[in-house]
Amino acid sequence: MKDVLLIALFALGGAACAGVLGAGVLRLVRRRSVAVSLAVIAGVTVTAMLAGTLAVAEAMFLSPHDLGVVTLVVAMAAVVSLATALLLGRWVVARSRELSLAARDFGDGGRFAAPPGQTTAELEALSRELAATSDRLAASRERERALEASRRELVAWISHDLRTPLAGLRAMSEALEDGMAADPGRYHRQIRTEVERLNTMVGDLFELSRIHAGALALSPSRMSLYDLVAEALSGVDPLAREHGVRLVGEAVERVPVEVDAKEMSRVLANLLVNAIRHTPADGTVAIAADAGADDGVVVLSVTDGCGGIPAEDLPRVFDTGWRGAVARTPVPAPGAGTGSRAGAPVGAGAGLGLAIVRGIVEAHAGRTAVHNVPGGCRFEVTLPVTAAAAS
Repeated sequence: MKDVLLIALFALGGAACAGVLGAGVLRLVRRRSVAVSLAVIAGVTVTAMLAGTLAVAEAMFLSPHDLGVVTLVVAMAAVVSLATALLLGRWVVARSRELSLAARDFGDGGRFAAPPGQTTAELEALSRELAATSDRLAASRERERALEASRRELVAWISHDLRTPLAGLRAMSEALEDGMAADPGRYHRQIRTEVERLNTMVGDLFELSRIHAGALALSPSRMSLYDLVAEALSGVDPLAREHGVRLVGEAVERVPVEVDAKEMSRVLANLLVNAIRHTPADGTVAIAADAGADDGVVVLSVTDGCGGIPAEDLPRVFDTGWRGAVARTPVPAPGAGTGSRAGAPVGAGAGLGLAIVRGIVEAHAGRTAVHNVPGGCRFEVTLPVTAAAAS
């Protein structure tokens, strides 16, 4: 038993010395390639085994011949082991290089494609992570391109919508200045109308910029849904009378909700104004509220008589600046036209109202949707009943 313990101690001492030496070498080459690190690890392993074996053989006081035989056998085994380890290490490194080249492709804007062939479990897991990252980057680049296109389109639309009233204001002011206005009072009223329109547009842009910047600070309070809807209906009643549109409040219960009263009033006002402007005279705009299919939510809906939205445009309705395919048609007089949303009139704004609606609703942890119904379309706002709003 004592001999066995002595042999174990000699073997441990020789292997430990080789291991300490190898750890120092590995630390020196830690910034080199994986191939160098693998070579050092293989060399340390073989050297530790060789050192331990020779230490035991020397301690056993073998004859010089026997000691030489043991040394030769161990040395040959060490050489074969080291060569095998280096070859396998080169295979691992080669797979690593292929993975690096594939990763470089999707870093330059392409899609990641894992190199074919078998590989280690770690490299396989890394390949899956890189593939998932590539998909996320591709989706992010697509969203960025869509947002950039939307920004350019919005700037073009806003420029057009600002230029039109500004040109009218300039012409009317020059006519008043030169004394060429036959009815100055009418010019003054028209100037006031255009200024109010510009003020509304600037306010919408400011609100939208706050939403996109994440700077929309909400002040939620508990209030009745009935009161919220009643206030919104009374605010748009003059516009509905001007356009000859009937307003109907359907099944609005006194459900308590925690919302920012000011911002949610803006949501309902935008939806109602949008519906009134696209509903023909003698048409009906209805607002309703009922419990959603899921517990803890309430669904506010505004239904108009616009004639419907083309199916291909439904996903874009809440996009910033969207106003339909023919967005430059003049505002129809009350009682004229069909009210179809195929092309929103210029008087309906710069296409920011519904984008603001979506931003405010999402800030309240809610969601928006739109569906075609017979004769028109239905805008839905789903809100949590009592959950605190998250800005």
